[in-house]
Amino acid sequence: MELVRISKLMSEQGICSRREADSYIERGWVFVDGERVTELGSRAFPNQKISLDKAARTSQRSLVTLLLNKPMGYVSGQAEHNYKPAVTLINAESRYSEDRSPQRFSSAQLKGLAPAGRLDIDSLGLLVLTQDGRIAKQLIGEDSAIDKEYLVRVDGTLSESGLALLNFGLSLDGKALKPAQVSWQNDDQLRFVLHQGKKRQIRRMCELVGLKVTGLKRIRIGKVLLGDLPIGKWRYLGASEGF
Repeated sequence: MELVRISKLMSEQGICSRREADSYIERGWVFVDGERVTELGSRAFPNQKISLDKAARTSQRSLVTLLLNKPMGYVSGQAEHNYKPAVTLINAESRYSEDRSPQRFSSAQLKGLAPAGRLDIDSLGLLVLTQDGRIAKQLIGEDSAIDKEYLVRVDGTLSESGLALLNFGLSLDGKALKPAQVSWQNDDQLRFVLHQGKKRQIRRMCELVGLKVTGLKRIRIGKVLLGDLPIGKWRYLGASEGF
């Protein structure tokens, strides 16, 4: 059995992200088999017990996760081509008035707040922004099993074989896509449920079967629904909610 960086083990075990792990180690908030670890790059065996100081657990509880109904025209992550990132929409005034969370907004909640997953600039709907590396890993980690649901308006004619291919049988970037659930919602709108998130995946899938996407909206991530959250508004992920 080989020694592994403790920060890597902490990420793999869902304790926190690697970046958070390094921060906790520097502060002396990490224990391996009851022994405090303070040196970055320290290693441990995978079967050793890693635990956190009470201060680290308190720090984790203060991390926020927000749900935003992203409008078109905003990028999910870093600013690009003069387009603003979605995080610039987060302020006290844009909070959904019906948000029942007791949390109070503060500018400190913007520090380290990052999107957990993509939503194209020309798409709208549910976008998760979080300070919590555990939630980011849950949503976008390699082993993530959380599905995402979209409503997609299309132009073109789709045959039965084309619909079957959207469900399973297409490849992108030389790799076969995981099975999806695709069905007609109404005459010009499809419902997609995906279990992966390649760049512009739905638009590219539709092109392969002769369709052009004219509108795309994400309405669900795991167990969390967009619901009646207005475009451009955000709310906190509730204490009883989970993906």
